[in-house]
This record gives sequence, structure tokens and C-alpha cells, in this order.
Amino acid sequence: MNTTHIKQENKTKKRSSKLKKWICGILVGIIICIILALGFGGNYLYNLAINPDTPKDIVFESTESSKDVVTINSTSGPVSISSEEWLLKESGYEDLYMTSRDGLKLHNYLIKKPNSNKWVITVHGYTSQGKLTSYYAKNFSDMGYNVIIPDLRGHGTSEGDYIGMGWDERLDIIDLINYIIKEDKEAEIVLYGISMGAATVLNTSGEELPENVKALVADCGYTSAWDEFAYQLNKLFGLPAFPMMHIANLITKIRAGYWINESSPIDQTAKSKTPTLFIQGDEDTFVPSFMVEELYNASSAEKEKLIIKGAGHAKASKVNPKLYWETIDGFLNKYVS
Repeated sequence: MNTTHIKQENKTKKRSSKLKKWICGILVGIIICIILALGFGGNYLYNLAINPDTPKDIVFESTESSKDVVTINSTSGPVSISSEEWLLKESGYEDLYMTSRDGLKLHNYLIKKPNSNKWVITVHGYTSQGKLTSYYAKNFSDMGYNVIIPDLRGHGTSEGDYIGMGWDERLDIIDLINYIIKEDKEAEIVLYGISMGAATVLNTSGEELPENVKALVADCGYTSAWDEFAYQLNKLFGLPAFPMMHIANLITKIRAGYWINESSPIDQTAKSKTPTLFIQGDEDTFVPSFMVEELYNASSAEKEKLIIKGAGHAKASKVNPKLYWETIDGFLNKYVS
């Protein structure tokens, strides 16, 4: 083999080696870009869904063109000015502050009913706050209940820099249950929740609860935070759950301390022994109405189901208030004396 041929062969090998390095560099760059894009996307979803300080206009319908219009203030049902005035000016409420197990100062409204052992905790929806459930609180007060209205962590005047989607909040509700029993050993307690509040009380029901907890009312709760986010991801952006949900799940664990899929009312409901009334509007497109069927079927406790025709998300009590409250009253009378 002559020297010229050897030199040409070496040049070819060098070119080949450079080409391989160039291709590897491009591939590594592409992989890094993909990882960064996924990380950015997952962080965006976290801020959009879990960070309470991030604007959520894109999550809520902003025009009347949608039949099921949901706003940042309507996830707890109809906003009633008269009921809010009742709460703030006439109910004689006390501010009740609790310290959560992770050190947050949580605010609650406490409305006492003299000579009554009936208690209800009314839990508001996603991005809402306690006073916006005053419509429900007033109805329960008129039914003879002592009422506690929590501002969930990250909402209202409570501390917190993330939304727990009903998971960490379940422990806060259990702390309120224990507070009630400490105040009234004969207490008969009802848990009422709407939207994310319904998911919260359903998550609570899967834990070991005192016998004082007699019944639960869940209005338009989702089967799981994962299911709800995946549904919204597709609805808002036309994207499948994989891979963005999985990245957002990891980021949620890092930033908020819990996995999105941990908040699973359907799994908690399956463990629950508490009699439960499930309520849903058949035109709900925010928490799709089929979820109530899955929740109802998963429950092995005593249960009833109320579907309000023509009602969108958190609007069942507005569309048919007579049927709504008669059903709740009839259901609770079976378990609360």
C-alpha cells in the first residue's frame, strides 16, 4: 500500500469522525431543546393550574357564546350579593384561624347556631373563596346547622402558594372536623363541597373519619385531578396527556410537594363509608357530566344521585333550586337528627 493511499484513507476517517461528532452534537442539541421545551411546557401548565397567583383567563370561558360559561368567581355556584351581605353583616360570624399541618395560617368563617348539634363545612371551588359559598351557607343555616366556611389554602385570606386540587386540603378539612368535635362532642357533621370543593370532601371521605361525620354532599366534583387536567389540556390546547401531564406531574411534586394523580376522589370514594349525595348538571362541560356516573358507580357507601337538567358547571342550584334543596334536605334527614 503506497503512502498516498494511506493519507487519503486517513483523511476519509477524519472526515467520517468529524461527521459523526457533528451528527452527535446536533442530536444532543435536539434532545436538550426537547427537554427544555418539555420543562417549559410543564412549568407553564403548573403555573396555569396550580399556582394561585397566575392569571387563569385562558382556563375560563370569557364570552357568552359558550352555553356553559364558567368564570373565576362562579366555580362555587351562583354569586348571591344578598347571601354575601347576610354572611358579612347579619350572620354574626366569627373568624376562625387554624394552623395547617405544614404551618399555614388558614382562615374560616364560623357561624354558630345556638342549641344545635348539626354542623356543616361548606367547601368552595377552584380559584374561588369561602364567602362565595354564602348562598349555600345561608341555606344550611336556615336548616338549623352550625356552619364553617373555609378559605382553602391558596385562596381567599388563607396562606398558601399552591392549589392542592383537594388533596392536601383534605387534611385541612379533617382538622376542622376535629375542631368541631372538640367544641361539640355530640356534633353531627355534614361535608358539602362544590367543584374542587366536592373533590376535596370526596378525598376527605376516603380517610378514617370519626363517627360524627354523618353524610357528604358532592356537587360537580371531578374523578381525579389528573382526569380533569387531561380533559382541560385537550379542550384548551388540543394536546394529549402524554408527555405534558407527566412533566407537569413531576414539577408539581417538586414545587408543591404532591403528585397530581394523588388527588383521586374516585379512589377515595371507593374507600368511603360515608353516605354520599352526588349532584351534577347534565350540561356541565367544565367538569364533564360523565364523571358523576363514574364517581357514583365507584362508591360502595349508601348513596344517591341528582342530575339537574339544563345545568352547567356549578349551576344546579340556580337552575332548579327547589329540587336541589329538597333533595339535599331529604337525603340529610336520613342521617342527621
